[in-house]
Amino acid sequence: MTKVNTLHRAVTGFEKVRVLVIGDIIVDQFIWGAVSRISPEAPVPVVNVNKEEFLLGGSANVLKNIYSLGGTGALCGIIGNDVMGGQLVELVSKLPAPVEGLVRGERPTTVKTRVVAQGQQVVRFDREKTGVLSKRPLGEMIEYLENHLADFDAVIVSDYSKGVINEPLMIRLHQLRRDIMNREGRNLPMIVDPKPANLHRFIGATVITPNNHEASLMSGMEIRDDRALLVAARHIKEDIGCEAVLITRGESGMALLQEDDQLVTIPTMAKEVYDVTGAGDTVAATLALGLGAGCSMSESAVMANHAAGIVVGKVGTASVTADELCNALQAE
Repeated sequence: MTKVNTLHRAVTGFEKVRVLVIGDIIVDQFIWGAVSRISPEAPVPVVNVNKEEFLLGGSANVLKNIYSLGGTGALCGIIGNDVMGGQLVELVSKLPAPVEGLVRGERPTTVKTRVVAQGQQVVRFDREKTGVLSKRPLGEMIEYLENHLADFDAVIVSDYSKGVINEPLMIRLHQLRRDIMNREGRNLPMIVDPKPANLHRFIGATVITPNNHEASLMSGMEIRDDRALLVAARHIKEDIGCEAVLITRGESGMALLQEDDQLVTIPTMAKEVYDVTGAGDTVAATLALGLGAGCSMSESAVMANHAAGIVVGKVGTASVTADELCNALQAE
């Protein structure tokens, strides 16, 4: 069986994989319109609105990608007791995914609003409250993990630095994951899409997926060439004791470092880049599905690279379908 056929078969097997996504949940609001004049009140464009939509963002967009690729799963995180929290529950239910892991907290639901005119983003404004979680919502999240983590084939930690991915939560997650693997004798891969300041929380992850800038911050060195890329990846891998580091590099593709200490560069599959919003979510989702389906790390990374190449060719918080990924693999 050729490599392409192997990967194609793996994608068709995504339907058997269940992935738990833990992290910062965001509602992405897009206001679409056109600009025909400048305001007489201030030197700013007047946007005539013709469409508005609400999309799953942050860790919720990771879950959306999982379903779009044919897998199933659930989301664990904090939403507010507000209208946008209700909007989020409705969007998740339509995937259709369970909503038991959506914990109503004291903070409002995080909303990012983008105003887009003539295909260009005019302005973005954020409504959010970040910081340490209070005891009740944190306890409810941990209780959900205790009751449901064993139901999944892979787990993704999606850290957007809003406060959901914190020390007590990660300590308990590591304990539960270790107990499941020891008790059931199976692997439970953990894929981490990190923020540099929180690197120590992810010790023991299966694979960590920083972008080039994040990898520079994590390693404390500027990545200018392949040699620096290798040294940075080694530093991150040794620092947290993970099995692999996958550095996403935009137009330069990806770089994968595994146990053999050989850096494998994967050229980008993107034909045109319109919007990189959510590309990291797509990478994490595809990696989790690949590993959950029994693929090797390198095979999962190749599929993730193809998926990212598709999603950056779309505008807005987009996702990739299984058919699109299969077609891209076939066209390689």
